[in-house]
Amino acid sequence: MDVKLVNPFIEATLHVLSSMAFTKATAGKPFLKKDNIARGDVTGIVGLIGEARGTISVSFTEDSILSIVSSMFGEQVTEINEEVRDAVGEILNIISGQARQKLETQGRVLKGAIPTVIAGKNHTITHITRQPIIAVPFETDSGQFTIEICIEDQ
Repeated sequence: MDVKLVNPFIEATLHVLSSMAFTKATAGKPFLKKDNIARGDVTGIVGLIGEARGTISVSFTEDSILSIVSSMFGEQVTEINEEVRDAVGEILNIISGQARQKLETQGRVLKGAIPTVIAGKNHTITHITRQPIIAVPFETDSGQFTIEICIEDQ
């Protein structure tokens, strides 16, 4: 997969967490993901269509998402509940939107579907293409999360 498709999602992720949740995240080294096990306890996934198709997802560990949502809400959140799942979907929606805007400046027009959120230990994520899944781990002061990008040209 072309790095030009991955970088906008990394940049959008860093920007969204910084501006919405006042959370500094550091991107780790991207890697080729070989299984469908989520790297976190709650995952948002969204389909992409247009001149290419695919999916992007973001999986948060429990510690990281509770800290992020607590910061967003301005109050302590102690469990993954409906509000946390809604926040994960909204975070992913904004990341997807910002990344797609950057891709549009490169001439790549994609539209995003409505995010789906899955929670639970050791849940799985199924991407809709046969292309390799590029995973990018992130580190915050309160834990880890991972974005996954899987896009193929039509």
